Amino acid sequence: MNKKFIGADALMRRAMLKGCGFGDEDIRHKPHIGIVNTYNEGAPGHTHLKKYVEVIKQGVWAAGGVPFEFGAPSTCGDMIVGEEELKFELAGRDAVAMGIEYVSTVHQFDGLILLASCDNIIPGVCLGAVRMNLPAIIFTGGPMLPIEHKGVDLLPCDVAPMTIGKDPDSPEVMEVENAACMCPGACASMGTANSMQIMMEVLGITPPHTATIPAVYADKLRAARRAGKRIVEMVSENLRLSDILTREAFLNAVTTDIAMGGSTNVILHLIMLAREMGVELTIDDFERIGKEVPCICGVKPSGNYSIVDFHNAGGVPAMMKELAPLLNLDAKCVTGETMKEVIEKARNLNPDIIRSLDNPINKDGGLTILRGNLAPGSAIIRSSSVPENMKKFSGPARIFHRDQDGVAAVMEGKIKPGDVMVIRYEGPKGAPGMKEIMLTTDALVARGLDSSVGLVTDGRFSGFNHGPIVGHVTPEAYEGGPLALVEEGDIISVDIREATLTLHISDAEMEERRSRWVKPEPKIKKGMMHIYAQLCRSAEEGAGITI
Repeated sequence: MNKKFIGADALMRRAMLKGCGFGDEDIRHKPHIGIVNTYNEGAPGHTHLKKYVEVIKQGVWAAGGVPFEFGAPSTCGDMIVGEEELKFELAGRDAVAMGIEYVSTVHQFDGLILLASCDNIIPGVCLGAVRMNLPAIIFTGGPMLPIEHKGVDLLPCDVAPMTIGKDPDSPEVMEVENAACMCPGACASMGTANSMQIMMEVLGITPPHTATIPAVYADKLRAARRAGKRIVEMVSENLRLSDILTREAFLNAVTTDIAMGGSTNVILHLIMLAREMGVELTIDDFERIGKEVPCICGVKPSGNYSIVDFHNAGGVPAMMKELAPLLNLDAKCVTGETMKEVIEKARNLNPDIIRSLDNPINKDGGLTILRGNLAPGSAIIRSSSVPENMKKFSGPARIFHRDQDGVAAVMEGKIKPGDVMVIRYEGPKGAPGMKEIMLTTDALVARGLDSSVGLVTDGRFSGFNHGPIVGHVTPEAYEGGPLALVEEGDIISVDIREATLTLHISDAEMEERRSRWVKPEPKIKKGMMHIYAQLCRSAEEGAGITI
């Protein structure tokens, strides 16, 4: 019996559902399962989700539940790369969550299955589910398949460095454009999309060994049907997200993220999700674990493999099995199993892709938290993707206030080996929206400067980006952080092994400059991004909208 739909008070609810074609048995006596479909015809990571939804519904019906599909917004961030409006992407995470919270509350669902594939959409649907704290499963869309191009796998992360500055209509560039995305799915490197899909499985809210099943594999459909059945069982068991998303689960996710060289954006998302769940997780946890965990995953950009290679090597359970001494294996997952039970069945089928702790890709770990007088709060570098000669570097600052200005300087030959580019006022409040500094980083790769030029920003990076690039600097420039006080030619030093980010000026000089600094006018004064800028937290607190 579904008590929410019994009695006189529920008469209008029943009437409305009967208007949709549902009968008394379904309305009164079966669990109502909300299915969040982030389908989008114009996003390769979300264009295929319809077929999964239909199969999930079959599973829900078969298990004795009633599925109710509804939509949530989704985007492909690559649609807006190069435009100022890229700043909308991170704030979209909160917009997605609000929509899910709104519909799920009004329609009084008993459980949720949420489908998503890409960067900010996965944490957005997860945030919405966390706010509801119902039995819930995140079903990920999986990666697209790479295609061989001139003897190597071509991934979307390769496109910009291969084509920037070239004639877009040339046969060479058209060949790359036509081959980059050969089927639906998330881009098949360790970008933010796949990093977050993996995080959902490590956290226990995506069924084991399903997050990285490629989008076009029939196995994905079988997994969808099982998920539909399982969510009905979870409602019966009253297995809620608060039973799964414990501090131990989040620490497992931090450890795995560092070990796989995941996107730096994962830090924002995990901290934000933990806060909403009421779990303590801070940048200090990433700093502490980052000093203890090596990078063991050879997926681009830390290695040369695709995420499909990773899946075929054993996927998330195989990686967690290698990390077992560092994990809390009593953590639960949506199947009701502990992580110990999950990894007991795992096999590592390619120890070159998924390495052991004794034979890592990079002993320094995938991510490093930096601190210093330029980042009194913190800053982040994807250390597994930094060439050895740039693990420690110093150089004169070259100052820019937008990604577009930085890329122009690179393409015009104004940036030289040894320079340290500073791109500021791109943080959560300053951009606003903490824009990804993609254009400049891609241009550095295309110009062969990614092993000789540093970059420091209060913005963030695409999961595609790699090299000696430091992001998430806090306090951000717009809030009067030291990044706002850097002047052209100042010497900046980065030392990954010492975990420091230093501006080489005296404290007295810093304070004198601070006395002269004037806070810029807001770039946006109305609409969604104005609201975000007023309410968002700092990068080291997850950059989410909270009061």
